[in-house]
Order: sequence, then structure tokens, then C-alpha cells
Amino acid sequence: MAPRILMMDSPLSAMEIARELVPSGMEMVVAPLGSAEFKAAAPTADFLVGFGNRAIDAGFFRTAPQLKLFQLLSAGYDTVDIEAARGAGVPVCNNGGANSTAVSEHTMLLMMAVCRRLVWQHESVVTGRWRGNNPGSVKLFELRDKVLGLVGLGAIGKKVARLANAFGMRVQYYDIRRVSEAEEDALSVRFRLLNEILRTSDIVSLHVPLTPASKHMIGAAELASMKPSAFLVNTCRGPVIDERALTAALEGGTIAGAGLDVFDQEPPPADNPLFKLPNVILSPHYAGPTWDNQQARFRNAFDNCQRVARGEKPLWVIPELQ
Repeated sequence: MAPRILMMDSPLSAMEIARELVPSGMEMVVAPLGSAEFKAAAPTADFLVGFGNRAIDAGFFRTAPQLKLFQLLSAGYDTVDIEAARGAGVPVCNNGGANSTAVSEHTMLLMMAVCRRLVWQHESVVTGRWRGNNPGSVKLFELRDKVLGLVGLGAIGKKVARLANAFGMRVQYYDIRRVSEAEEDALSVRFRLLNEILRTSDIVSLHVPLTPASKHMIGAAELASMKPSAFLVNTCRGPVIDERALTAALEGGTIAGAGLDVFDQEPPPADNPLFKLPNVILSPHYAGPTWDNQQARFRNAFDNCQRVARGEKPLWVIPELQ
């Protein structure tokens, strides 16, 4: 029997591209998670491909005894039941950096948008106020010569560093896994402790996975240590920041502004106080999925399925299961 891939249908994934790329000799079933078709395919599935979801729990793994790999199309894995996968002996792998270009570009987009108050400029034009009611009161900032502090230097952080270098920024980073001095030289980055990053950076950009250790790693004390002129950018996971503390810091002038693609609750409630603040730029957790990286995400996923089918170890196993 041909190896079977069970693909979770999702509006963020172009299934026509998946069907074009599925390896010959493999069968693929595409179905929404929890649907009758999905449940019917699970007992004979060798590979599960899609996004993390708490419904993929110990009970699911019991219904899929042949499963050899849970392959994510995302970089983040905070919605994966890691202990259930461990108990079932199923490796969980992320997308191998397939969306790293998209997220790094979006990071720069948020930096520029918040530093140049892009939404305010747009709204001024379309409401007939041209440069606002009091243009002299609005400060716009360039990226050149600004100190960028990266918290996390994985695949995405490294690409942000390269883009920031092109803008003439001075880049420093903190990561629990330090890179070699040679790689620091190649990336034009320097290691600093987290408290140094927060205290000395003009822009702090977050690129860490959401784990128990990283939840609310940026809270009231950390925000208070930042420059009043500094900006905070988050394109990783919302709960890495204490959102209430961030709101208070933005309202009180503790920091100058923020660019956020992620939130504590997604989608955020309509009464989220961040919506009313003039010094934030918000996007709907849309940094990663672009049309350009659809092929890369599926290509990496199917390559990993083929590796496991050949009896090889998969790539990009999440750290907790390595």
C-alpha cells in the first residue's frame, strides 16, 4: 500500500499547490480537521501535515496507529500537544524556515510602519487633513544608525539581521543558543545579555518560540528598562509579551510604540485596548503565509515525509522532542 499523507485543509494553504507537489508513489487525503473524511483517513495515515491544534491529542494518536510523522506547515508549534506526540512516539517537525523570508520582511515592514507612522499618514490623506492637524507635533524616524536588538537568532532572526544591515542598522542579539564568533562576523551582529538588549536598543524585535520559559518574558519590568524612545516589534507569538503590561507602557509613554502581528488572544476581542492607541501598528498574524512560500512549505513537508518513508530521520524536529 502506498504511503498515505493526511493533509489538514486550511484557508491559509493552497491545496492546488499541494496536489501538484505531492510525491509520486504517495497518496494524499485532504480534509478539514475533525471532519468525517479526516477521521476516516486517520487509521491508515502514515504522515500528518498541517498546523498545530490541541485536537491532535493522545486520543487522536490512538486512532492513527500508523502515524510516523506530524509535519507542521508553520514555524511555531505552541498549539501542539507535545506530550501526546511524545507518548505516541511521533516526531513533530516545523516548516524548516519556509516562511522565514516572509516573516523577516514583515518584521521590517512593522518597524518602518511604526517609526514612520504609516497608518496615521494614510488616514491624514484620505480624511483630507493632508499632514494632520499639527504636523510639527509628529516625529518620524529613520532606521539607519538605529540599534536593533533581536531576541532570538534562529532562521527568521538571522534574515532580519541581514535586512537590517542593508538598512544601515546596528544589530545586536540575545539567544539561549549563541552562534559562533565567525557567524556573528558574517551576520554583523554581536551577542548581548537580554537586559542589555532591552536597555540599549532603539528597536527590540522578538523571534522566539512560545514555551513555558518564554511566556511573558517581556513584562512590566522589561518594558520599564527600555528607552522611552524605543519601539517593540513582535512577529513570533503574542503571549511572549504580557499584553496588559504592554498596553500600559504604550499608554503611559514608557516606550514610544509597537508593531504587533500576534496577540494574547487570536483573534483579539473587539474591545482590545490596543485598538485605540495611536502608537501601534497591528496586523492579523499574517506575517508568515504568503503566496510565494506556499511551495516552500509543501516542498519541505513532503521532503520530510519522503525521508521518513525511506527510514531516515526527519529534519527540523522541534527541540522538545529531539
